[in-house]
Amino acid sequence: MKLKHIAIIGSLFPILFSLVLFFGVLISADSDDENSNFSSGITGMNLSAEVLKHQPMVEKYARENGISEYVNVLLAIIQVESGGTAEDVMQSSESLGLPPNSLDTESSIKQGCKYFASLLSSCKNQGIDDLNVAIQSYNYGGGYVGYVAGKGKKHTFNLAESFAREKSGGKKVTYTNPIAVAKNGAGGMAMEICSMWK
Repeated sequence: MKLKHIAIIGSLFPILFSLVLFFGVLISADSDDENSNFSSGITGMNLSAEVLKHQPMVEKYARENGISEYVNVLLAIIQVESGGTAEDVMQSSESLGLPPNSLDTESSIKQGCKYFASLLSSCKNQGIDDLNVAIQSYNYGGGYVGYVAGKGKKHTFNLAESFAREKSGGKKVTYTNPIAVAKNGAGGMAMEICSMWK
């Protein structure tokens, strides 16, 4: 039963992004103000001020990596990963094989954008047209792209659960993320899916 809870937690990552992006687009589309800008759409996505202060740097590195159209997703990643308050705001040090929280803020954003671009490219190269696969892979590691490619090319709850179970060997650790606690109670149990940046 605990394994199922882990898969729920893992599956919440892309669902959370989808909801954030959906409401952002909905609010942006509803605006009749011709002077509304990109920032107002992002504000409608309930991103914290701490996250929004990183927007110019995210735009810069997204542009450098050819993924400017994913700035909203990248900002949502920052919101979920750190709330914009940690120095390694995108928690991207592990994608370089470094210990967690090893990067300064600019290096984190630079690497996070580069890594997300590589995940999008990997999805495209493997015939995957599901943004949720790239988003989940940001959290699970690039191996998830290949896993999904061989199992229908669409992110599903069952695939996330299966991948987490296989990669963790079923090992569970206490996970106190607020989403996990809300779903699973004070223990917030989760499978150990760390260090899967291979």
